[in-house]
Amino acid sequence: MKVKSKKTLRALLLVAVVIFCYCLWLSLRTVEIVAVHHRGHGSSAVLVRNFPFTDKGKISWWLKNKNMLKEKYDVPQPEKDGDFTVVFWLFGDGYKETDGYDRLCFDDMPPPLNCIDKSRVFSANHSRNRGISFIASGGIYQIKENGQIVRDVDN
Repeated sequence: MKVKSKKTLRALLLVAVVIFCYCLWLSLRTVEIVAVHHRGHGSSAVLVRNFPFTDKGKISWWLKNKNMLKEKYDVPQPEKDGDFTVVFWLFGDGYKETDGYDRLCFDDMPPPLNCIDKSRVFSANHSRNRGISFIASGGIYQIKENGQIVRDVDN
């Protein structure tokens, strides 16, 4: 019976190592910005590949790269009052034709290949009332005046 237990333990250890290596690889991939579309009224859509998969990773990526986004892509483009919204979408299989229903289409590109499948992964927002906030899969987060990032428990 001990032989079977050792084989099972080795198999489980191998699976754990493979899962750990895969997660490590996912976390170390470089975010690729495929395109940026300015949608007006302080809103921008950033199409990405390899975006971090944790809320903490997404917020950290934004904080580390917000200056690069402004310099290289002019994102965000706030309104006069400072309000803006930047939405990050997974680029997925690339640009597609409209399906007339659920794809996100961009007016700054000529049809027919000017739409993507909607796969929103993150957004960064600024408003006069709330300041900077983030929307990720785990909820809404806000930067407090002291710089602390907290999850909004009301949402």
